[in-house]
Amino acid sequence: MPLTNVPQPSPSRFVRGLRDLAGGYDVILCDVWGVVHNGVMQYEQATDALRRFREAGGSVVLITNAPRPRARVADFLDHLKVPRDAYDGIVTSGDVTISLIREREGQPLAYIGPQEDTALFCEAESAMDQKLRFVDLAEAAYAVCIGLERAESETPADYEARLRLLREHQAEFICANPDIVVEMGDRLVYCAGALAESYEAMGGRVIQAGKPHAEIYARALALASAKRGEIDRKRVLAIGDSAHTDIKGGQAQGFATLFVTSGIHRAELHAEGGNGRLNAAAFHQFFDTLGFAPTAVAAELLW
Repeated sequence: MPLTNVPQPSPSRFVRGLRDLAGGYDVILCDVWGVVHNGVMQYEQATDALRRFREAGGSVVLITNAPRPRARVADFLDHLKVPRDAYDGIVTSGDVTISLIREREGQPLAYIGPQEDTALFCEAESAMDQKLRFVDLAEAAYAVCIGLERAESETPADYEARLRLLREHQAEFICANPDIVVEMGDRLVYCAGALAESYEAMGGRVIQAGKPHAEIYARALALASAKRGEIDRKRVLAIGDSAHTDIKGGQAQGFATLFVTSGIHRAELHAEGGNGRLNAAAFHQFFDTLGFAPTAVAAELLW
């Protein structure tokens, strides 16, 4: 007999494009990496869809787990030739991380990530009375993790000893990018979220700066409200390619969600190892296992 007392996810609506949904929403909160670009090139159909939504009177805020200040993300989008008229503003997990660092002014910190990626710390220092004091992992009150030092060749297992050093003296772990993996061209690489998972499994305290957590959404809504005034949360659509960050995070805020299947879950959900059509059976099994489902589904973001 079926278990009638167990809540089931609502069935998702498969759509041809954003035009099938656009009339029901005033604001889009759109993921960037995996939806707007893949780290190497922009998806022109996606940016065209966002531009058309704005032309019809809607507002678009790009909401990304990129561990960098929004200005740096905007520069990268310019480099990929993403048109500025496709969005109204950007909110990043880097912005949230900067606030978390400023709250801990004076405390010694350790850094985990690419050695050349320091813009986030420069931005944090710009509004502080003293310079940040970087120390070794064994002496840090907290660590800020932007990502793996060599993401294209390393895995979380390479960081186990370093994370244990932090755990021995109960240091906080600020995760500047809660994504587990991200597309880099045609492959997936690990992000800071994978290290955060490892640290949490050791019993360490993790503070997540981006999606699916509430603070980044509050900032995105504030940005949209500055343009539109008061916003009805039922008329907000969150778009993304990660079930665990974009869809779960959007739903937790009471937003409708559009799941793009050709992003990081492509290999799980599409035939031919990710190169074929969406496999509806695989899709339903995937979300039945998670216990939630998006409001709408599309293979890619287009108008």
